[in-house]
Amino acid sequence: MAPRLHLEPHQVILRPLLTEKGVHRSSRYGQYSFEINPLATKDDVKIAMQFLFDVTVTKVCTQTRKGKPRKHRYRFGYTKAWKKAIVTLGEGQSLEFI
Repeated sequence: MAPRLHLEPHQVILRPLLTEKGVHRSSRYGQYSFEINPLATKDDVKIAMQFLFDVTVTKVCTQTRKGKPRKHRYRFGYTKAWKKAIVTLGEGQSLEFI
């Protein structure tokens, strides 16, 4: 088995996903969505969240999202595939993005 690439915390989390559904999840359930590096694991995301935001992470769920078909002029192509993480924080903790 090949050795795994080590990612620094600032390389794991690429950007927060601020959508209507995500805002509802954060206010009701304490869950936040992030676009993450496709090579990152759940453990990498948990360590990065605790290091960057100084919060307690109770659960991490990841999804690999496929690229969508798009048409540009007369050619067909796909948008890039990306990875998403939904992070559940400890009781009474929250993040401020604004």
